[in-house]
Amino acid sequence: MVIAREEGSNGQKCGHATPGDYHEAMSSRLETLRGMIAADPKNSFVRYALATELVKAGQVQDAVAEFRGLIADDPNYSAAYYHGGRALESLGDLDAARSLYEEGIAATMKNGDTHTRSELQAALDLL
Repeated sequence: MVIAREEGSNGQKCGHATPGDYHEAMSSRLETLRGMIAADPKNSFVRYALATELVKAGQVQDAVAEFRGLIADDPNYSAAYYHGGRALESLGDLDAARSLYEEGIAATMKNGDTHTRSELQAALDLL
């Protein structure tokens, strides 16, 4: 990341990141996560991290695909249902979000994740 350096009012150098720096760092994180997945495709945590980074990067369709793939491979990864549903909501696909929240509630009832279940139910109630 390149940081522009300029002199502050006290004469000391201070750094400011530019918008280009943010996009460069985001791209680097995505590349790193994709590399980690290439090395270990079934690593649920890394796949979840990639999906959340894709949302941050505005690549929401790709994020939804990653959340769905993660759920298919690891149906007990409860947070993927919630964040996948939120991503679908942001795309305006409320029916798909509702369905994913309902799937997540069923999964959390099986795996005992009461915290995520309550978040999923709250999200579903707001639709």
